[in-house]
Amino acid sequence: VQLVESGGGLVQAGGSLRLSCAASGRAFSSYAMGWFRQAPGQEREFVAAISRSGGTTYYADFVKGRFTISRDNAKNTVYLQLNSLKPEGTAVYYCAAADIGGAYDYAPRKRTDYDYWGRGTQVTVSS
Repeated sequence: VQLVESGGGLVQAGGSLRLSCAASGRAFSSYAMGWFRQAPGQEREFVAAISRSGGTTYYADFVKGRFTISRDNAKNTVYLQLNSLKPEGTAVYYCAAADIGGAYDYAPRKRTDYDYWGRGTQVTVSS
């Protein structure tokens, strides 16, 4: 599966962005999906994940209700709504897909659980 992120940009602290990740190739609904981010000089970290069905979601502790992950299997797209952005949220945001077989309601949180990655979209939050 090929993943292409979009929607990043420059935003002031407190602002919002909506990231999208379009998938092509094998059936999108076969994959659990996740978002990760990587700031300069830091490791890539988990942000949010959603199960194949969309019924299960997980978020990193630092999200604290500010971000929302969702998916539209008919459009082969997963979204990440970013609200109340902080300057420490400046990073490249990556979309990833996990081939988890029949685990329909499982949403992986480890980077190593994911099989496919997009190239990322830059989010810059100014103070």
